Amino acid sequence: MEYIRISAKTVDDAITEASIQLGTSSDNIEYEVVEKGSTGFLGFGSRPAVIMARKKEEAPEENFEEVVETPVKKAEKPAPKPAPKAPVKEPVREEVKAVKEPVRREAAPAKEPAAERPAKAPLDKEAAIKRAEDFLKGTLNAMNMQVEIKASFDEEGTLNIDLNGDEMGVLIGKRGQTLDSVQYLTSLVVNKGNGPYVRVKVDTEDYRRRRKETLENLARNIASKVRRTRKPVFLEPMNPYERRIIHSALQNNPYVATHSEGEEPYRKVVVTLKNNNNNGRER
Repeated sequence: MEYIRISAKTVDDAITEASIQLGTSSDNIEYEVVEKGSTGFLGFGSRPAVIMARKKEEAPEENFEEVVETPVKKAEKPAPKPAPKAPVKEPVREEVKAVKEPVRREAAPAKEPAAERPAKAPLDKEAAIKRAEDFLKGTLNAMNMQVEIKASFDEEGTLNIDLNGDEMGVLIGKRGQTLDSVQYLTSLVVNKGNGPYVRVKVDTEDYRRRRKETLENLARNIASKVRRTRKPVFLEPMNPYERRIIHSALQNNPYVATHSEGEEPYRKVVVTLKNNNNNGRER
């Protein structure tokens, strides 16, 4: 069987895709890695993994026929006539009644008490802020960016981090993807350990608020379009935070409804006309 070329995000994903296309399990394919791929740094310079794969050739099964030897019967000699036997008296059998012994049931071993989970340590806000600042300083220095970091906790216990500096558009990235990646990595660093979970929010140049207003205006415009054309509208793929903004902006709209379709990272919001508005045209 000829090799097929498969590309995916990682080598493991490529092996999984190859097993799907070849219609067999991953342990029944043989493959060669052409390119291991790379995730780049914060989404920059990423390359897919590439493999050449094919289904393993099955060895032909050998059929073994069993040879059964037919034994040759020897000529039988006539058996001599047995001599008359003297009558034998049968012994008298005595019936012995079995005595049942009482069955002793062993007591089940007592269950050991379940090990208690260690209690979570109380939140050390100063330590959490220091971990976040140290991580961000190292990351931004690697990107050759001079940035001022301001971090503080709000009343709801969220760690808000504001970054100020030149050329912050590079840090924001396309539709905030780079900023989201920095926020995700910072959250992992802050929540490392046995302490309570801390929600981390990283922002720069008030991007989060401006992006929220843009999405809310987009949601209202899409709702008007769906009501006017009576056709569903599929929005571009968004992260879970931005999809929640669209759903929240239209949840009380009497004419349209929203839902999400697809798998991450291509999951998108769909805006449709509600069933109770199918019969009436907008005037």
